[in-house]
Amino acid sequence: MEGCNDVILCLSCLNHSFFPLTMLPCVCWLQLILILLSCVLRTRGQNCPATCLCPDPHTVDCSGRGLTRLPDEIPLDVRRLLLADNWIPRIPSDFLVLYSDLVYLDLRNNSLSHIEPGTLSTSSRLVFLDLGSNNLTEIPKGTFGESRSLIKLRLGNNPYLSMVNEDAFLGLTSLRELELERNALSTLKVGALSQLPSLRVVRLEGNPWVCNCNFANLFTWLMENSHKLPNGVEGMECSLPMDGRRVSLTQLSKDSFRECQATLTLTDLLIIIFSGISVSVVAIMTSFFLASTVHCFQRWSKGTKGDEEESEE
Repeated sequence: MEGCNDVILCLSCLNHSFFPLTMLPCVCWLQLILILLSCVLRTRGQNCPATCLCPDPHTVDCSGRGLTRLPDEIPLDVRRLLLADNWIPRIPSDFLVLYSDLVYLDLRNNSLSHIEPGTLSTSSRLVFLDLGSNNLTEIPKGTFGESRSLIKLRLGNNPYLSMVNEDAFLGLTSLRELELERNALSTLKVGALSQLPSLRVVRLEGNPWVCNCNFANLFTWLMENSHKLPNGVEGMECSLPMDGRRVSLTQLSKDSFRECQATLTLTDLLIIIFSGISVSVVAIMTSFFLASTVHCFQRWSKGTKGDEEESEE
């Protein structure tokens, strides 16, 4: 506050000056500007969390501080929030409600195991989000709401991430880069990728993909969009379902999944079973009806013969 006191003294001096303001030396004005600037910078610096750094008025850097929870007193006008390399286990669902100017959020290398639905849906201006190197297990529907400004999303290096909902990225119409490398994904619905109209780069390498029928549609999509893979399909492998042997996707073709085209779904199987049962029931009823008809006809024939014989006698 020393700089601010200097400003007050300087202004007081100016008010009691016997000379017009235009006659004051330029040095006095320059000194006044420097004091005012110093006062403003010091005031902004006081809003920075105690354990963090604030290199500029809109950046809060709390990386590598050993934090086990989100810091307090984050400036409301923060635009870049760096929280990487800590031990933060969760993000409160209402955390981002007040930070409407946030465009860059780095939560890389923490202890996040899940993201509550709706947590990120309030970040209307968020452009960059890094959730890599955490303990995420799944990405359910509604995780990101409709963050239409999001351009780059990092979800790689989550060793327990084995499930991504088909609608997990629904509404991310501006997303250009998606990283899902080195997770625990064995399969992925094509809809999760095909509903991203602006997607330019996707990283999927390093996952334990299984080359079964569930992988067939994804394989077709990858072959058609290989230009979106940084290393092409050459950088991806999958396990053969028979012996678990890892093979490069370059060794496979659509013919490798030819048998999957004839694979029946559960609905198809139920229809076939129901149809078979219905046909069997109809056949049994028809047989019973025919047998009853034949039996009645035989009895009627015998009765007619008996009447004729009695008439002849």
